[in-house]
Amino acid sequence: MRYWLMKSEPSDYSIDDLVRDGSVPWYGVRNYQARNFMRDQMQVGDGVLFYHSSCPQPGIVGLAKVGKLAYPDATQFDPQHKYFDPKATPDNPRWFNVDVHIVQKTRLMPLAEIRDTPELANMRILQRGNRLSITPVDPDEWNVIVARLAGRP
Repeated sequence: MRYWLMKSEPSDYSIDDLVRDGSVPWYGVRNYQARNFMRDQMQVGDGVLFYHSSCPQPGIVGLAKVGKLAYPDATQFDPQHKYFDPKATPDNPRWFNVDVHIVQKTRLMPLAEIRDTPELANMRILQRGNRLSITPVDPDEWNVIVARLAGRP
């Protein structure tokens, strides 16, 4: 099993939306490295830290899991959609998504708390220049975060 941090702008799709819907196709990823994580490495059951980004209080707001292996992102084929890609075809898709299923909404673990937790100092989200919307999370980092979210030191 692997673990991932997946960012979403709450104005686009929030943890409350995921709680309401139960699952979501993780559409709109247009970075090759993030796409490759979904397409080549994510497996059903992998753990996901749901992270709100580009908002007044960024941070982890929930736990989720990968519910379906990668498949072509339908938005790439829709000329009316903001994620349309004219170079993508159904026979040769360029972009993929996985389905993400809610496990639980949690308290907000703000970015400042992540930064102030010594065991999380090497998380990719904290590295200079990292702007990926999907990053791998080390199992030890996952365990520290889950324990803190549950109120355990």
